[in-house]
Amino acid sequence: MGDDQVRGARRGPGRPRQEHVTQAVLDAVVDLVSESGMAALTMDAVAARAGVSKPAVYRRWSTKQDLVIAAAESRIGPLEVADLGDFRSELRAVLTARMATYRQPGVDRLLAGVIGAAAEEGAVRAAFGAYATRVTSETRHVLERGIARGDVRPDADVDATVTLVASSLLFRLVAEQRMPDEALVESVVDLIGRAVAARS
Repeated sequence: MGDDQVRGARRGPGRPRQEHVTQAVLDAVVDLVSESGMAALTMDAVAARAGVSKPAVYRRWSTKQDLVIAAAESRIGPLEVADLGDFRSELRAVLTARMATYRQPGVDRLLAGVIGAAAEEGAVRAAFGAYATRVTSETRHVLERGIARGDVRPDADVDATVTLVASSLLFRLVAEQRMPDEALVESVVDLIGRAVAARS
């Protein structure tokens, strides 16, 4: 075995290590925010909690804003719902998946931190808007699929409906400080379903 092969064998493949570092950093952000709030979130604190160097953090995320968005997306990211043949069933699937995610430890404070960070002076609003678009993309897809299938009104305001769906569980969690539950999911499905149902 040549010298290059020996060095390669010792080092091992790069990607698993890179993924490990990324996950450790994102987990550290969630832990710090859930324990102490956004005030505790500094690049130094994240690096120390993750057990990595500060340059390793900056190589992946150049700003704290980018890091917060990445951490949020690691917990609350895009999802996919299969075509169930019925808008209400698909909306229920979206909301149930989100409810399960929101009930994880620390997610309430993380989401509150993301919302607060988006309102800070100097925040790049487009970055937060792009994250929100990714997170709500399946609700939009479900609505558009319902319109194409005929069980959602063709004149339904898709943008407004997406906002209402996303905000229902989020407001319950962050503003009301109560965990969203199945009863809320069913109420939202019923209210939104009746509002956008195709007229017979």
